[in-house]
Amino acid sequence: MNFDSLLILGIPLVEWIGFVFGIAGIYFGIKEKIIYFPVSLVNVCVSLYIFYHQSLYSDVIQQLVYISLLSYGWARWLQGKRPDADMPVTNASKKMIFALLAGVVVLTIVMGTFFHTYTGASVPYWDALATSLCFAAQYMMAEKKIENWLVWIDANIIYIGIYLYKGLPLYAILFFVYLLMAIIGYFKWQNHLIAHEENN
Repeated sequence: MNFDSLLILGIPLVEWIGFVFGIAGIYFGIKEKIIYFPVSLVNVCVSLYIFYHQSLYSDVIQQLVYISLLSYGWARWLQGKRPDADMPVTNASKKMIFALLAGVVVLTIVMGTFFHTYTGASVPYWDALATSLCFAAQYMMAEKKIENWLVWIDANIIYIGIYLYKGLPLYAILFFVYLLMAIIGYFKWQNHLIAHEENN
């Protein structure tokens, strides 16, 4: 069955599914609800299908890695906690920030060069940069570090440009909504961080 042939308002149904589960996932992330992880896994699987057919190979790898990171985060949020207990929001250490920044730079160069040289990937370096930022953000989300939202903001801005360029308007809109939700998420988590620090 060709999912791309099923259209709603001229846009493939599969993109609508990714859109809905993407928005729902970020909403639950902002609310610090553990359902964020299974909902996001659905979005990841749909996005993997879309990006493969758009030759956005860094994004394909991103979705595969997301499956592991989301599974890790799911377990991490549950680790040693009662179902009704919250894992506190904290700041990332300087060591974590510098390690992740170095990882973003190296991974961007390696992935961008590989896909530019050996595949017909579209915008390989921009795609690799955005993908690398998302890896860092997703890891910090799993560890409940408030800086994850700042990294998501940067990645979302890049992705809006990529998806407009690739003719994926619904995904461009989705990532614009992600951008707004990341800003909201940062301030919401900041309030939780302040409350946690005041209680300790």
